[in-house]
Amino acid sequence: MANNSENWIQKILEPAGIKINGKNPWDIRIANPDFYNRVKAQGSLGLGESYMDGWWECDKLDDFFYRILSSDITSRIGLSLPVLLDFIRAKFFNLQAIGRAFQIGERHYDIDNNLFRSMLGKTMAYSCGYWKNARNLDEAQESKLDLICKKLNLKKGDHVLDIGCGWGSFAYHAAKNYGVEVLGITVSREQIKMAEKICKGLPVEFRLQDYRELNKPSIQRKFSHIVSIGMFEHVGPKNYKTFFEIAKNCLKKDGLFLLHTIGSQKTSAGTDPWVNKYIFPNGKLPSLKQIASDVENLFMIEDVHNFGADYNKTLMSWHENFEKAWPKLKSKYDQRFYRMWNYYLLSYAGAFRARDLQLWQIVLSPHGFPGGYKSIR
Repeated sequence: MANNSENWIQKILEPAGIKINGKNPWDIRIANPDFYNRVKAQGSLGLGESYMDGWWECDKLDDFFYRILSSDITSRIGLSLPVLLDFIRAKFFNLQAIGRAFQIGERHYDIDNNLFRSMLGKTMAYSCGYWKNARNLDEAQESKLDLICKKLNLKKGDHVLDIGCGWGSFAYHAAKNYGVEVLGITVSREQIKMAEKICKGLPVEFRLQDYRELNKPSIQRKFSHIVSIGMFEHVGPKNYKTFFEIAKNCLKKDGLFLLHTIGSQKTSAGTDPWVNKYIFPNGKLPSLKQIASDVENLFMIEDVHNFGADYNKTLMSWHENFEKAWPKLKSKYDQRFYRMWNYYLLSYAGAFRARDLQLWQIVLSPHGFPGGYKSIR
């Protein structure tokens, strides 16, 4: 006989067409009956951790999350204690203060360059690809990098600042194909090690530093253009204004700043407790309202381009690469890590497929682009 928690979960899943122990690939199969009480008490944290522990299975996790988020189940569940605590922490504390800046590097980006190399493909770009004319992941990432260069109108001899440079994918593409010089900064030691190898021989420099250190008089310079790709998710609302002030101070008067970031439709949206604990500590997705508010009196918004639907293809390609590489990777990682990484990639794929999450490229200018900025797609 089903207990109260089981009945509650069945009722929650029903509008999404998901059945417990059903036959569809998006249905869930329960291996441990304690699953019900755990999820009811802990919400999304309990859902993710119980999957990592092997308490439930699903053949198509991406479809499971797509259905959940498309049916807006989360708004009907209410706040679990972990979600409430996360909201309180973010409200009263600066979780992205400079003293915490290197945590995301140490706990995520420094995990293992071999893992990311296996997953990301030849470009090592860890952000949404642009699939408009692409046939595969590598082409989508090359298209994204070139799209950014064209939106910035890069010219030979330009000096470009890359805030959150990752493994150097943009620096390599821009320096090699457009003849620009690039300074990339990151909070990940492992990223710098690989980026320096990738960009060897090109006019590119990498530094291990937080963006707030760009304000120091000893290292402050003016750049032709600035780009930040997939880093703004780690800045945090309490620091948005500072981030944009620093960017403006580093940018020449006639320069452009391209911000590439995942975003949320809702300013009030919190960070998923499971994601915060296991994948991106101290992360927070911005809304367009927050970005627009904090660039006021600093930048003019020249262009906003949403291609968040492309992230579904990107994440599914990363997952396919991860699965192919797992036989070689599993000697270093246990089964719990394997399940965690699958859950991470496939839950995000489902979220972007449901259009619950967005991907924006926003072009900003300090004083307005002469004659008006022409959008590039």
